[in-house]
Amino acid sequence: MLTTADIEAAERRIAGRVRETPVLAVEPRAFGTPGHVLLKLELCQHTGSFKPRGAFNRILAAHPGPAGVIAASGGNHGLAVAYASRELGIAAEVFVPETSAAVKVARLRAYGATVNVVGQHYADALAASQARAQQTGALVVHAFDQPEVQAGQGTVAGELDRQAPQVDTVLVAVGGGGLMAGIATWFAGRTKVVAVEPERIPTLAQALAAGRPVDVEVGGLAVDSLGARRISAASLTVAQRTEVLSVLVSDTAIAAARQALWEELRIVAEAGGAAALAALISGAYRPAAGERVAVIVCGGNTDPGDLVTP
Repeated sequence: MLTTADIEAAERRIAGRVRETPVLAVEPRAFGTPGHVLLKLELCQHTGSFKPRGAFNRILAAHPGPAGVIAASGGNHGLAVAYASRELGIAAEVFVPETSAAVKVARLRAYGATVNVVGQHYADALAASQARAQQTGALVVHAFDQPEVQAGQGTVAGELDRQAPQVDTVLVAVGGGGLMAGIATWFAGRTKVVAVEPERIPTLAQALAAGRPVDVEVGGLAVDSLGARRISAASLTVAQRTEVLSVLVSDTAIAAARQALWEELRIVAEAGGAAALAALISGAYRPAAGERVAVIVCGGNTDPGDLVTP
């Protein structure tokens, strides 16, 4: 079971290799919502998302051999693994599905990783990467279903806790659940965690309803970053144990949140990165009067060309 001690150990292990990302206090009603809103800007992390935290922690904890590391990803995790491997001087091979954004695939190659484009969805890339790992003996760095990865992602929460200790609620997007699991473990019993998923990729919502991880159909705007077909069992256990609140948002709401980040703050977030804010803007989550809310803006690897300048 993931613990705060695991996250504290991860903080020490990855210190100096990841950035402390900023927290931005947004004035009341900036996004048409009342009350105090903080944005934790993880899109300012190396590679444009929170993912290097988990990648560095997994690799540094496991000490890979000469075969290097291997990963499957919708894009952001692969970028993190490729970046961490380059920084540590080891080889990386990354499998991505055809739905991965072209900008992410190009950056993967720029970081020096061997890139394989396989199948339509993350699950297809994962199966191919697992078969390849059996052949090569490379260290598998899973996108969300390893304790070292989840502990690394949990350092977002430890950092936020120091930067804004009075937060009542944290909103976080969910794909496979690694970031949510780390954040919920850190804040368990102290701060409410709201897990936000696209309506078209309800992995956690369906698992909570079924009492176990189940496969879901995946699609929509955020499929390249939140497109896991099922939540990990470990992440579901954390969500159940810590009483994470699950909410769903439409693609329309995600697009509106992404546009709002641009209009109000000139922040270019990817669809998955804007999903947590979409819960506030759409009313999928309604804070109580005086509730202090932090929103994790978790990724910015996107083409900004479709944003409209007002």
